[in-house]
Amino acid sequence: MLKKSEIEPARYRDAMANFAGAVHVVTTDGPAGKRGVTVIAACSVSDAPPTILVCLNRTGGKNDVFRDNGLFALNTLAAEHQALSADFAGLTGKPPETRFDGDCWETISTGAPTLKDALAVFDCELIEAKDFATHRVLFGRVTGLRIGDNQSPLIYHRRDYRVL
Repeated sequence: MLKKSEIEPARYRDAMANFAGAVHVVTTDGPAGKRGVTVIAACSVSDAPPTILVCLNRTGGKNDVFRDNGLFALNTLAAEHQALSADFAGLTGKPPETRFDGDCWETISTGAPTLKDALAVFDCELIEAKDFATHRVLFGRVTGLRIGDNQSPLIYHRRDYRVL
C-alpha cells in the first residue's frame, strides 16, 4: 500500500521555482478601480474562440477588481521591462497609483491599460472566474490583440529574472 505524504507549502513553492515562465503584467480598469499585477501563471486555453487564463492571488482582496470590472489585459513583457515587472510585483515600493504613470500605456478594446511595446497584448472580456484555494482563475475571451516587435522575452526562473 502506498503511503501518502503531505506536501508542505514551502517545499511546493521551492519545486515550482524551477518552472520557467514568461513574465506578464495583467491589468484592469473600470468602476471597481484600476490595477495591475505581475504574473507568470497565464496561458492559452483555446484559439476558437481565442481564450486565455490568468491565475491571481485572492488573499487580501485587492485583486477582486479584475472580477468586478469584468475585463483584463495580459501584457507579455520583453527583457527591457524588468523594472516595470518589479514595480507591478510590489518589489520596489512604487505606490500602485503611480505604476501607470508615463505614456507607455493605451487601450485597445476593453478599456484595460495595455503596454504599447509589449511582446504581445491580449485584451479580454472576463467570461468566468473560478476560485480555488488561494487563487482565482480568470478566463478571458480575447477581444483585442497586439503583437509587438521581435524582442527577447522576460522569463522568471528560480526566483529571478532571466532573458532568452
